[in-house]
Amino acid sequence: MKTLKTYVKRGEFFKAVVEDGSDIIFIVDYSGEILYHNPSVQETLGYGANKLVGKNFFDFILPSSLPDFRKAYQQSTKRKFNESVEFQFLCKDKSYKYLEFNSINLFQKEKIKGLILDCRDIAQRKKDAQELLRAQKAKELFLANISHEIRTPINGIAGMASLLSQNPGANEQASYLHAIQSAADNLKVIINDILDLASIESGKLKLEQIGFNLNDLLKSLLNTFSFQASEKQITLRYQLEEEANKIYIGDPVRLNQILLNLISNAIKFTQHGSILISCDVKKKETKKYVLVFEVTDTGIGIPKDKLRTIFESFSQADASVTRKYGGTGLGLTIVKQLVELQNGSITVKSEERVGSSFSFTIPYELGSRDNIKGHLIKDSPLHKKTLKGLSILLVEDNDINRLYASSILKIWDCKIDIAENGYVAVEKIKNEDYDIVLMDIQMPLMDGFEATKAIRAGLPPRNQVPIIALTANATRKDVEQCLASGMNDCLSKPFTPEDLYNKLVMFKSGLKKISDPFAEVMRQKGNIDLAYLKNVSNNNQEFINDMLTAFLESIPKSIEEIATNIDNKDWLGLTRAVHKLKPSLTLIGLHTTREKAAGLEELTEQGKETDLVISIANEICEDLHEALLTLQKLVMKNPRST
Repeated sequence: MKTLKTYVKRGEFFKAVVEDGSDIIFIVDYSGEILYHNPSVQETLGYGANKLVGKNFFDFILPSSLPDFRKAYQQSTKRKFNESVEFQFLCKDKSYKYLEFNSINLFQKEKIKGLILDCRDIAQRKKDAQELLRAQKAKELFLANISHEIRTPINGIAGMASLLSQNPGANEQASYLHAIQSAADNLKVIINDILDLASIESGKLKLEQIGFNLNDLLKSLLNTFSFQASEKQITLRYQLEEEANKIYIGDPVRLNQILLNLISNAIKFTQHGSILISCDVKKKETKKYVLVFEVTDTGIGIPKDKLRTIFESFSQADASVTRKYGGTGLGLTIVKQLVELQNGSITVKSEERVGSSFSFTIPYELGSRDNIKGHLIKDSPLHKKTLKGLSILLVEDNDINRLYASSILKIWDCKIDIAENGYVAVEKIKNEDYDIVLMDIQMPLMDGFEATKAIRAGLPPRNQVPIIALTANATRKDVEQCLASGMNDCLSKPFTPEDLYNKLVMFKSGLKKISDPFAEVMRQKGNIDLAYLKNVSNNNQEFINDMLTAFLESIPKSIEEIATNIDNKDWLGLTRAVHKLKPSLTLIGLHTTREKAAGLEELTEQGKETDLVISIANEICEDLHEALLTLQKLVMKNPRST
């Protein structure tokens, strides 16, 4: 039986890899003349066997890109290897196909002025990249235009604040403050929608099922818009039929957002007259009601030919509407999505210079007072909760946010200390023991990320205090950045008392301080940085020990492989050995050594200064020897648990 060694020795793999392989292989001289190509050329480019032999490679490159391609080709003639050179090659059917080549320079070993080009078809990859770019541009356009969605609640807050400054009576003050609170809640919803854009577009937005009072919801909405309506001298009112005036179970925040968008549009496009918001029961069963909401205005109306596209993204009646009234037309797109996500439907009737009427239906289950979730009012169950004795450092530079958080914490009998910025927080933690740190991110002098890194770099056990980020940015990237800096969790602002309480309870249950068993050894030897391992494992010491043990086993092999390649003057093998080692260097925090490895790779790719390459490789081996000794101490000090 033929053995694998015999197969390799006879070179029989050549046919499987080169002749029958899927990659296109060209052998060309430095001037571009094609001396060989494999059969894959026919399948991908349409040319038969040897049809391109004797022709010049440059004659098949897309003319507009030929100057750039010549430069990349010339670089390949001067390097040992070159990779990922993209170009468009003329096919037999006269179309151009995207290819990419990696080159091997035959001059390095064979002293032959020629290149082996290993080419791959990347047409699908380019198509995917273009689609990704298109999607990215659409997303950027969406975010750039969504600002009008934020404008309405901000206007409401500003309007109510203006009325409060005119010294109204006690009842009016309460009404205005309620409207400000409602507008702030609406603003939070819209911002969350922007951050959760992917969920909205994919139809995976999570809907709440909580109790709400429909009359209270509509009254709050009218308060939000009362200032804007009075400024334009528009009559704004709502009409809730008696049969519909009940408590329902559903998502009041999404209903609020739908009505907010429709009322906002009605006010924007109505110069005089009135706006009516009405709600009635369309259909009812024992425990389920189908409600029909209608927002009717006496505004400019919508042309008939535009009614079909009114719910599409970025669509408005015409360009003059955009110039005169502002906005993007995204509001109605969001409205339609939110209505349909709740198993409802929406329609519009309109007549130019007469007005418009938007009508939508949503089914809700009947609820009761027990289903309603309120804020932290006097009869709230959270008033009966206690976190007595819990020592919290609140790091927040904004006076209002600081007052809000500290007021809630006092209700639960927490012991509270305040720091106005990250620098003050770091100094306080050096001298005081805290159970939890609530850390704002954007602060003067020292932000939350820098403060957290400084705390984690301090002495145990205080450097292990749980840190919860208070951040207005709630994207996945922001959360990952918080965790990477050493924080334990995130709480997005503005947060509810329930949100804060749940976070504190979660960490309170595990507040036993964890000492850092690696600290003493690490202070003795600063070459290794285990911050990355601690972050990815949430400081799981058994996991870290397992990783260190694995490194202890692999490092001697790496040292031997590097040394062998140096002795054999196998620079390609040396490059591969160092490249393979780099992820391990990142994991155990040998940052300087990793930089050396990257520099060595670059030098070998350029075929430069062999003596310098050997010197750097030897330095890497020395660093690994020192790391080996340090790791042995760490593992001996903290043996793996069984």
